[in-house]
Amino acid sequence: MKAMIFAAGLGSRLAPLTDNCPKALLPVAGMPMIERAVNLLRDFASVDRIVVNVHSHADMIEKWASKNAGSLGVEIVLSDERNQLLDTGGGLLYAHRLLEDDVCDQDPIILYNADIVTDVDLRQMLEAHCASEADVTLLTSDRATSRKLLFDSSGRMKGWINHKTGEMRPSDISKSPETLIPLAFGGIHIISLRVFPFLRDYAGCVGQVFSITPFYIDMCSRLKIMSWTQPAGTRWIDAGKPDTYVEANRQWC
Repeated sequence: MKAMIFAAGLGSRLAPLTDNCPKALLPVAGMPMIERAVNLLRDFASVDRIVVNVHSHADMIEKWASKNAGSLGVEIVLSDERNQLLDTGGGLLYAHRLLEDDVCDQDPIILYNADIVTDVDLRQMLEAHCASEADVTLLTSDRATSRKLLFDSSGRMKGWINHKTGEMRPSDISKSPETLIPLAFGGIHIISLRVFPFLRDYAGCVGQVFSITPFYIDMCSRLKIMSWTQPAGTRWIDAGKPDTYVEANRQWC
């Protein structure tokens, strides 16, 4: 089973902590965020190979991976974006060659933002993804945020809304927004290999640097993108901001 951890970001919101350290290596309760992600992927989803994209302070993540991969019990492969930061969508497409090295390997791939700290059982999410035969499954919740994805009653993604501005995408979805369920994306997603041809076509239109969320919004009519809601009683924090980073350390102490 393979996974990709997005760790290439600049971590600007956590400056000055990230001035001399990549965000992924900042500790939460004494353990680097990336190590927490690796442990979760290994223990709950039986992941044995993890691709990590690197850009900001790439040498530090490279040294961490070289030192710790053996004790963590997983293979860690770096997708080097030192020359150009590609964002999540572009970074995933660039790492494709590292994620699909066996033509017979049809397992889905788990994607994980390095600053997500959670104890969600990814095994359950993976089982739901396979049972639904989805192209993409997104971790979601009903937390407070101005921008949310929109899903129908079956859990299939239909679009996106910005509650502050009233903007909705695609534009024709505004005809029946009351029938849709707004949920926040939780930075963990599972994709089928069927997604990669769509990624390549999308990059041909928008360029090599793009975020994965607009891709999902634009492709939700062509791909089966499903919601998997965070179970009650589990913890989830995006530790990429000063206040949430403090909260993550408090909760996991």
